[in-house]
Parts: sequence; C-alpha cells; structure tokens
Amino acid sequence: MDAFNKKLRQAEKYLSAACPKLGAWISEQGRCQWEPVWAREPFESLVRAVAHQQLHGKAAESILRRLLERFPDQAFPTALQLSRMRVPSYRKCGFSLAKTEAIRDVARGAMDGRVPNRALADKMTDKALVESLTELKGIGKWTVEMFLIFTLGRMDIMPVDDFGVRAGLMHLVGLERLPKKAEFAIWTDDWQPYRSVGAWYLWRMADARK
Repeated sequence: MDAFNKKLRQAEKYLSAACPKLGAWISEQGRCQWEPVWAREPFESLVRAVAHQQLHGKAAESILRRLLERFPDQAFPTALQLSRMRVPSYRKCGFSLAKTEAIRDVARGAMDGRVPNRALADKMTDKALVESLTELKGIGKWTVEMFLIFTLGRMDIMPVDDFGVRAGLMHLVGLERLPKKAEFAIWTDDWQPYRSVGAWYLWRMADARK
C-alpha cells in the first residue's frame, strides 16, 4: 500500500507537469484517493463490473445487494453457486437477460480457468487480460478496464468508452461536445504511464461539473 501511495504522489507530479490544465485541477482537487480492492478475486470483480454496465452506481449496487441477500452466510457467492443459479432468480434481482448470461459465463470461466485467479492475473499484462477476458460472453473492453483499474491497480489505463471520463475530458480541455474515442490520444497520450490516475481526476471533474 505504501508503495502504491508513493506511485500516486509521483503520478500527481508527473501529470501536473505534462498537462497544465490537469495540474490546475489536481491542485484544486487535492491528492488522488484511488484505492484498488487488493484482496478481491477477478471473478468477483467481473461479476460486480457486469452489474455496473450502463447503470448508475446506486442502481447497480441495489441489484448486487439483492443478489448477495440470496447468500446471507457468505461474503460473496461462489462461481459454482452463480453458475447453478436459475435465470428467473437473476431476473428477480434486477439483472437483464444479457447480464445474467454474462455472469453465468464469468462463473463458468472461473471454474474452467478462463478467468484467472488473483495471483495469476497480477502476473498478466494489461493487453493479455483484455484479450482473454473479452472472449467471455458480455465482457467488453470497458468491463476489463474497470477490473484493471479498481482491482489490480494498473497505472496506465485510459477507459475511453467511459462516459464519465469523456465528460471530464470535455470539461478539462473546454470542448463543446464529448470527445470521440480517437481524440483521446491528442490530450492524454502525454499522461503515460499514469493515465489511470488521470482518469480518476477526470471522473472527479465530471462529478464536479454535473
């Protein structure tokens, strides 16, 4: 944790020098408070990320809470339990049919090795994880990027498909519309190797300008 926090301080200084507009926002916002969930397994992270796909955070957490209430004696259901859970039960929790099938495939993937455990995921590159995990049903690049940032703590991820990141960049650089994905390179390539930290500040910018 101390090593990670040291990297955050380095990133703040680097980004402030690389982009004066972002530097001004960093000064106003203060230190980055990004805290990956280091103890969480990839299986659980992907299930949670699926729940959050295209939903407001509160709505997604409500759905997840109903799911967890079905397994009151444990912190999170196992892959076997979720693979055996019937479609109507998922639907009662609030999951769409597409999300139901995605979660069931993630569960099967955790059981057959397509979803790595935490120890193996920590050793895999960002590219390898994106390529392998997006082969799962309903798991797109955005979902894997959220996993890379918020579970594995990878420092150089820029989720260009994320609405909040796009809105934050729009406000930061003074655009009149949301930036296109291809335009991110213009403003954020210089943020490497700390684009995840830059994304964190873009999310804060989007929240502040609502």
